[in-house]
Amino acid sequence: MKKMKPIIALLVLVFLVSCRTDDIIPREEIVPGLAPPENTAIKGFYLLNEGNMGTNKCTLDFFDYTTGTYHRNIYAEINPEVVKELGDVGNDIKIYGSKMYVVVNVSNKIEVLDAKTAKRIKTIQLQNCRYLTFKNGKIYASSYAGPVVLDPNAPIGKVAEIDTLSLSIQREVTVGYQPEEMQIIGNNLYVANSGGYRFPNYDRTVSVVNLNTFTETKKIDVAINLHHIAKDDYGNLYVSSRGDYYTIPSSLFLVDPVSGTVKKDFHVAVSEMTIVNDKLYFYGNEFNYNTHAYTKSFGIIDVKTEQIISSKIIDQEYVDAIKTPYGIVVNPITEDIYLTDARNYVSTGFVYCFDKNGKFKWKTEGGNIPAHFVFLYK
Repeated sequence: MKKMKPIIALLVLVFLVSCRTDDIIPREEIVPGLAPPENTAIKGFYLLNEGNMGTNKCTLDFFDYTTGTYHRNIYAEINPEVVKELGDVGNDIKIYGSKMYVVVNVSNKIEVLDAKTAKRIKTIQLQNCRYLTFKNGKIYASSYAGPVVLDPNAPIGKVAEIDTLSLSIQREVTVGYQPEEMQIIGNNLYVANSGGYRFPNYDRTVSVVNLNTFTETKKIDVAINLHHIAKDDYGNLYVSSRGDYYTIPSSLFLVDPVSGTVKKDFHVAVSEMTIVNDKLYFYGNEFNYNTHAYTKSFGIIDVKTEQIISSKIIDQEYVDAIKTPYGIVVNPITEDIYLTDARNYVSTGFVYCFDKNGKFKWKTEGGNIPAHFVFLYK
């Protein structure tokens, strides 16, 4: 749901569909034998299901490579004392050290869990938090610093620095409007600012924050309504823009963080992306208000050559079958590709697994709006 621009449209859709239960089919929460057991450095992956806004339906799943078993909704079972479970809209999930951090956007919090057991350790309160990154024992969390509402006067955003031992906020820095994903290169934090709440006056910058002084040192002008930001092993940043959903399309930009210049516009719609083994895998599911239609696309970029090397990831049969692509991750060892399908944002979503050549391996149900992956290493 968060891919749609106007928050008003999102809220209306939530109210219209949140009471529908006719398409929710009871199913077993454990699916054994989904895939042959694998014995690698990776034990499995967690999948965070966002859940429809306003419904407290954010859930956590786990796929165990060692047994080939998929476990749904594990947080509720492991933490039965938590009344509202994970909460309202899961937006990011990361593992750093022995802990797992789950951003629950509309619930204004970061849940800290034991990475191996998913047992809750602590809740960190942070208003309208969005994404996480880490360095030197510190968590960096982006925050819209205001309520979930479309507002031309929405406040400027911030990044909070959180200590991983005390799990308390140590410092804060003001960045751009409605900041999203972040990356760290050297001693600088790069923050993609969207300005999404201030439609049509979007932000169009990447904030550069010095981690020593924790001050914003400059802004890099890229494009409107920025969202994702990824780094390669060659000092470059890949930054996605959602566009304006009317005449300015979504696109992906290659940015030189040292000079602060945009090196390339790939002219491809990117809703989500991941870089693994020098390949950037992406999909686009671009909505346009003029046509009231979505356009799906997939592709791979070689980050060494900075060229698009494929306009497909999976077989066309599954491009057609996946109604609403919503999450993507690639296993760095096997290069298996995982894609999720949010379907109509109300029904239970699906998780698909493909091999490195894009051939179908397996599929299972996830939760409501399956979205964000993180691998658990042994």
